[in-house]
Amino acid sequence: MNKIVLPLLLFAQIGQGQSSDKLPFASIGDYPDSYTPETVLVRLIAGLGYRYHWASKDLTSKDLDYRPSLEAASSRETLEHLYSLSTTIANACQNRPNIRPQDFSEMTYEALRAGTLNALQQAVEAIAAMEATASASNKVLFQRGDKTSSFPFWHVINGPISDALYHVGQLVSFRRTTGNPLDSNVNVFMGKNKK
Repeated sequence: MNKIVLPLLLFAQIGQGQSSDKLPFASIGDYPDSYTPETVLVRLIAGLGYRYHWASKDLTSKDLDYRPSLEAASSRETLEHLYSLSTTIANACQNRPNIRPQDFSEMTYEALRAGTLNALQQAVEAIAAMEATASASNKVLFQRGDKTSSFPFWHVINGPISDALYHVGQLVSFRRTTGNPLDSNVNVFMGKNKK
């Protein structure tokens, strides 16, 4: 079988980025030459990574503590959930189990942000290294103690990827409320910032 061929420029831009912190997904990069299940999945994850990169950049203590109501999750708790979703995506792309429960309470904001972006980068790299259409045999695995549950790979799309996009939107809204709006140069349609 053939390996999936994705443009090198895509990975150069995802891996290096344009921001001073050098974390992945400062921009998305060029398009693949063809539509395959894997190239579409890579673009979807890269779009999530780009949105997250900028939505989570330069959050202050005020931003992290913000919650729209007493019952709602704070931005910090939303970052923890996004970290969990990103590792679920990366693990599914590598056919590895997700160990539950998880505790992120000791992780710093910087560690959560870097860990989320790096997990999404691992997912993209794992897909690019697959044989064509190999992702169809991957599973979403959850392990809690001795018990393991398995779901078709389809669930990574309607589950953690879609959920993560939803929560990144919350971060954008929350930071606007706290007076720290998203950089106006971010262009999610183009996948790169305006000059």
